[in-house]
Amino acid sequence: MLLYVFLLLIVGVPLFFMELAAGQNIRQGSIGVWKHISPKLVGIGYSSCVVCFYVALYYNVIIAWSIFYLGNSFQYPLPWEQCPIDAGTNETVKECASSSPTQYFWFRKALNITNSIEESGEFNPIMTGCLLAAWAIVSLAMIKGIKSSARVMYFSSVFPYVVLFIFLIRGMLLDGAIDGITYMFYPKLEIWGNVQVWRQAATQVFFALGLGYGSVIAYSSYNPVHNNCHRDALMVSGINFMTSVLASLVVFVVLGFRAKNIALRCVAENLGVLNLMSSNGSSHRWWPSFNVTDPSSVSLSEYRQWYHELGSTLGPQLTDCNLEEEMNKGVEGTGLAFIAFTEVMALFPASPFWSTLFFLMLLNLGLSTMFGTMQGILTPLMDNFKLLGRHRTLLTVFSCALGFIIGLLFTQRSGNYFVMMFDDYSATLPLVIVVIFETISVAWVYGTDRFLDDIELMLKWRPPVVYKYLWKYVCLLAMVGLLAASLLRMVFKGPTYTAWNQTAASEMTLAYPGWALAMIVILIVFASLPVPIGYIHSVLKSRSALDIPPQEGPGPEVHRELYTKCNSTDQLDSNSHPAPCEEDGVRPRTSFLPVGNEQYRLLPQQEEEEGEEEEEEDTGV
Repeated sequence: MLLYVFLLLIVGVPLFFMELAAGQNIRQGSIGVWKHISPKLVGIGYSSCVVCFYVALYYNVIIAWSIFYLGNSFQYPLPWEQCPIDAGTNETVKECASSSPTQYFWFRKALNITNSIEESGEFNPIMTGCLLAAWAIVSLAMIKGIKSSARVMYFSSVFPYVVLFIFLIRGMLLDGAIDGITYMFYPKLEIWGNVQVWRQAATQVFFALGLGYGSVIAYSSYNPVHNNCHRDALMVSGINFMTSVLASLVVFVVLGFRAKNIALRCVAENLGVLNLMSSNGSSHRWWPSFNVTDPSSVSLSEYRQWYHELGSTLGPQLTDCNLEEEMNKGVEGTGLAFIAFTEVMALFPASPFWSTLFFLMLLNLGLSTMFGTMQGILTPLMDNFKLLGRHRTLLTVFSCALGFIIGLLFTQRSGNYFVMMFDDYSATLPLVIVVIFETISVAWVYGTDRFLDDIELMLKWRPPVVYKYLWKYVCLLAMVGLLAASLLRMVFKGPTYTAWNQTAASEMTLAYPGWALAMIVILIVFASLPVPIGYIHSVLKSRSALDIPPQEGPGPEVHRELYTKCNSTDQLDSNSHPAPCEEDGVRPRTSFLPVGNEQYRLLPQQEEEEGEEEEEEDTGV
């Protein structure tokens, strides 16, 4: 928690403010913003689009899983409450008996997972259908652009808070809830030396605020020019932090209850061993003062006190039943929602109601995230390619159809391993690279003083000078250090993943095979490649322009380094030429605010209503 707060303050808030201000000021998507700052930086916007597409691919698979669990929640008892019976032997299925009903349902019934990523297995037809439904929902919600998705997000943004508060109140009544909350707030300074923890905390900050995805820039480009984006940055970051605390409280309340149940089952098993040892004539010098024949009357603290005084000397057949160790084991990633929470909800009265409520909330959260992610893909493309902008519906349908086709990779029996691969590597490292280049573009290429001047013209007051040093040094050095440490860890330790072994009915850590490592490298390089390609293309284009022989005669006057951004409502006069904004020579220190009286960028629906004869005119540097 402390590490997350630290990164949120020194990296998250400054960069979130930077993206909000850039999008609101330049009034373009991620491609147009960086192209405006310098044509050589246009590749940053394309890299953001690629990262958004990566995230959309695997994130919609998680939505598909939520749809599957939501559909299975309308039955009593829930299918993951008890282990199934093998029809052949009339006994409990061995894999389930050796693990737990929730783990068995997740790994065997939902995913039907293979033992490793090297065993692809056939496609899962049920998950394929759920994935198709997920992409269809996203396509229908996005097909009308921002206005339609905003209507949906009114509900999808409020509903999860209601559910989280309900779960928190219900969870606080559970045995072990206080232990979970204590574990959450107990400082663990030793983890600050773990590079993996830093990378996960930074990824959470980026993902929570949408940094580097282009969606923040895309949405802020529709803000009024003089909107107080600094207030928005602080407010959204604060609300986001409080939401993270609320969600973390719910998670650790549930994990505390789960860990307490596991520890009490451990106590009951050890008391059974004590009874067996007593019946075999063992010495009673170590006999505890509590009633070993009634495990329900023995508290965890009583057993642990006896174990540390006498029980630990009786051999390895008795265990400590440490609650903190069970909390450390916990579960992470997708297992948190589909294993830990389902296990706890199965113990609630009226469990189908709680399960339906939880997965409906999860579905809403996933869809709201997908709307922002898809907007980070579609808006820049429509801004920079007029043909795509005129065929918005076709672009949306094509993007979703392409996402579904590529997403079939995740509906194989080994699909969960590819989800982990994309989550750990394809989005994380390229995202850090994109944000590094964004910071360099604003802080060093365009200049922090010029950027603060532009913000001052927007807000009518100048932001604190601390942002200058945060953008130029603190944020940049922190992200470069994080990227370097992550790459060194990948090289020397090698990427690994967690696999489910059907025979052992447990999880184990495996190294990626050679072809999977090559796939990871290709994904990272492909997402980062637009940056150097855009730079090289711009340089070559500039040189070719210089090689064009001059025309005979006076010719038109050429103004270099000029930028005139027109609004969707600006009218162009074909009989006149726009006056130059600045004299050629020194780069102007003026704002790049749009010209004209209109201070709003039109929503997609409004542009369509203006008619085909009024097309948005975009000019670049």
